[in-house]
Amino acid sequence: MEEDRTEIEERARKLFSGRVDFVLSAPALQFIPNPDVPEIAIAGRSNVGKSSLLNAITGRKSIARTSVTPGRTQELNFFDVGEPLAFRLVDMPGYGFAKAPPAVVEKWRRLVRDFLRGRQVLKRTLLLVDSRHGVKPVDADMMEMLDEAAVGYRIVLTKADKIKASELDAVIAATQAVARKHSAAYPEIGVTSAEKGMGIAELRAAVLEDAEG
Repeated sequence: MEEDRTEIEERARKLFSGRVDFVLSAPALQFIPNPDVPEIAIAGRSNVGKSSLLNAITGRKSIARTSVTPGRTQELNFFDVGEPLAFRLVDMPGYGFAKAPPAVVEKWRRLVRDFLRGRQVLKRTLLLVDSRHGVKPVDADMMEMLDEAAVGYRIVLTKADKIKASELDAVIAATQAVARKHSAAYPEIGVTSAEKGMGIAELRAAVLEDAEG
C-alpha cells in the first residue's frame, strides 16, 4: 500500500527536525564527500531565495548563510541530514550573476557540469525559479545542462507570496509549459514561500521521496 501523503510529510518533518549538519564547502570536485549516500542538489540563479528556502526546509534560521554579494559563493556546500545519515543536500553555487568576470562564470560552469555528470548518487535536483520573474534565459540554460547530464529535476517556484494569486497561476502554467519541453524535468511544479511557509511541508516530503527512490 502506498504511503499516505500526510505520513510522508510527517516523516520528512521529523527527519529535518533532527540532525542537519553542514559538512564542507568544495571549490573543486576533489574536495567533495565520498558518494556513499543519496544526494539532492539545490540550484538557482543568484537572489532566487535559495538560502532562505534551504533554511525553511531544514527548520533552521541560518544553516545556509545568505551571501552579502549575490554570486559570491562559487562552491558546492554539503549538508548531512538524519542520524543515522539518510541523505545529503547539496547547495550549488548560484548562477546568472551579471557582474561576474567571464573566468568566474566558466569556472562555475565546469564545476557544476562535472558534478552533475559524474555524481551517481545524485537522485534529483531542485531548480529554484523566482515566481515574480518565471523561467529566465539563465534558468533555461541550467535546464539544458541538467537535461544533458540526464539528472532529473523538479522546478520549484520561490517567493510565491510576493505576487497576486492570478499572476501566480499564470506563472505556474507558463512554467509547466516550459517543463514539458525538457526531458529531465519533473512535470509537477513546486510552489513555495520560505517567508510564509507555503509549500515547505510538501517540498520536504518530495525531497525525502526522491532520496529514498
